[in-house]
Amino acid sequence: MDLSALAARNPDHWRRAACIRTLALDGVAAANSGHSGMPMGMADVATVLFDKHLSFDASAPNWPNRDRFILSAGHGSMLIYALLYLTGYKQMTLEQIKNFRQLGAITAGHPEFGHVEGVETTTGPLGQGISNAVGFAMAEEHLRATWGAKIMDHYTYCIAGDGCLMEGISQEAIGLAGRHELSRLIVLWDDNNITIDGTVDMACRVDQRARFAAAGWDVFDCDGHDAADIDRAITAAKASPRPAMVACKTHIAIGSAAQDTPKGHGALTDPKVVADTKAAYGWTHGAFEIPADLKNWWEAVGAKGATARDQWEARLAALPAAKQAEFTRAFAGEVPAKLGNALRRYKKSLADEAPKVATRKASEMALAVINPIMKETLGGSADLTGSNNTKTGDMGIFTPENRKGRYVHYGIREHGMAAAMNGMALHGGVRPYGGTFFTFTDYARPSMRLSALMGINVVYVMTHDSIGVGEDGPTHQPVEHLAMMRATPNCLVMRPADAVETAECWEIALSQPNRPSVLALTRQNLPTLRRKHVSRNLAAQGAYVLAEAEGKRQVILMATGSEVEIAMAARDKLQAEGIGTRVVSVPSMELFAEQDEAYRKRVLPAGPVRIAVEAAVRQPWDRWLLGERGRDAKAGFVGMNSFGASAPAEVLYEHFGITAEAVVAEAKARL
Repeated sequence: MDLSALAARNPDHWRRAACIRTLALDGVAAANSGHSGMPMGMADVATVLFDKHLSFDASAPNWPNRDRFILSAGHGSMLIYALLYLTGYKQMTLEQIKNFRQLGAITAGHPEFGHVEGVETTTGPLGQGISNAVGFAMAEEHLRATWGAKIMDHYTYCIAGDGCLMEGISQEAIGLAGRHELSRLIVLWDDNNITIDGTVDMACRVDQRARFAAAGWDVFDCDGHDAADIDRAITAAKASPRPAMVACKTHIAIGSAAQDTPKGHGALTDPKVVADTKAAYGWTHGAFEIPADLKNWWEAVGAKGATARDQWEARLAALPAAKQAEFTRAFAGEVPAKLGNALRRYKKSLADEAPKVATRKASEMALAVINPIMKETLGGSADLTGSNNTKTGDMGIFTPENRKGRYVHYGIREHGMAAAMNGMALHGGVRPYGGTFFTFTDYARPSMRLSALMGINVVYVMTHDSIGVGEDGPTHQPVEHLAMMRATPNCLVMRPADAVETAECWEIALSQPNRPSVLALTRQNLPTLRRKHVSRNLAAQGAYVLAEAEGKRQVILMATGSEVEIAMAARDKLQAEGIGTRVVSVPSMELFAEQDEAYRKRVLPAGPVRIAVEAAVRQPWDRWLLGERGRDAKAGFVGMNSFGASAPAEVLYEHFGITAEAVVAEAKARL
């Protein structure tokens, strides 16, 4: 392709966009892995967006009223890394760019929230970013209505590719956004017609423009390599009263030998290909070299928002002190100071009244205490409001007519709900929770995993948590789901045994600074087992002695949720036969594992027979059944107990201790 005409059309723009393209080429080549073609193809769109439309201040990456930019096509991560470096984000140094995809670098293979300021969400699993963007836009709409446009008034921009739009979650997200008329949401579709296997029409013939329009979006088109046309389309999209999709017609890996081919999707690492491509751009500078005039121009782009930020800070400072404090607290993710006392008073009333209710109902009762105090909660359900018991009377429904509403009807969109809640939590200022049946964790799971990977506070209210569902049968009876969620690193799973523990679990969930919580709740009624009021949150210990053995302790029964009642009944029978039996309630294995060893040994001392009772698969229980050191079974394990990282494979195996030497050491320790 002859690029001279494109370059001649707007020489200054061409050189500026070439900064992104060449950094992407150099970063991928240095790592010998990655995806060159998408950043090369969307560099023009990104340059226009950052220069003329995106409101941000690189010196204040966490300014609450900044526009949000989300790279849903996360495989093209060098696009956002190049933009952050060029515009002057302090953390994104040239050295980090050079260490793309290496262990310890903030430039992971796919953008990861928390690694570097300016990355708003973790993307890479296609379709997640565009679905998060819907949550970002919903949070902005709600907060604008709550705080006024002087305090909250910004756009959410999202670059999505063909793969994002093929993923099923994108339909859930697009439909949700259209229903709620999210006019501050703009999706820039990288319409390059290429996937890994070939052209898009090999697998998909969907008319994406018609699809978005049918869902209630306004649709615009532009030449993705014409700066003026891109500017025109984004300007029109911003004026739309509905969510907007801009179809940007682009060439993947533009200017390279791999342009418009599947090879262009991946890593262009051949030195000759890299050199020839740079020559086609008219780029004569060395690897990772950005001329001073271009770097200065880009840094000026990154500084343009400082005035708007200063003005916003003055408006915030003009609010009454109490309002300022409330805004700051909500965006800091802190729990209101008076919530703890309110929940303690509520727990005392439960101990006195001893209600027999399902823990899903107990959850609703706890929310009736929480929501009037913690007014930033945004609740919802995937079309199961009456079953999940997630709505309290004070919330109001979030609709285009009532942006102050705090309850979202997500429809039958479990995956879209979870992804939108991730976006809300990442936006800040709101605290999302949402419900469905626990078995439908299967539908929501990819986004739940990303909640844990990102370390964000989202609460998943998962009801109908066992065979206690009853007549609906095995399709609706989760048995492996507790094990699945407990196996997820950085995910807090809680299964309360009664109304008291449910209140405690809600208090714990809302106080987590860097992880999501899953509340597994019953359909069936359960008695109140905690009849003596204790101010301290016992569930926060993960496991505790609910009933002590009378006489010599011979058996310890461990149970969660609805099975604690069964364990207590079994204790009565064993005690009647003179067999001293302790009952340990285990609302959270993760919290119990975080207690010190001395406490764990007091709760589960060596000697007595240990029996676990849970209407789910055994898999998570062996640590507590066999003893933490596994000595009874002489069993060991070498593998993963956390998420991975971005680095070459051989480095990662060494880093995580999955080596022959580790296997030998583990074997010797068990002999």
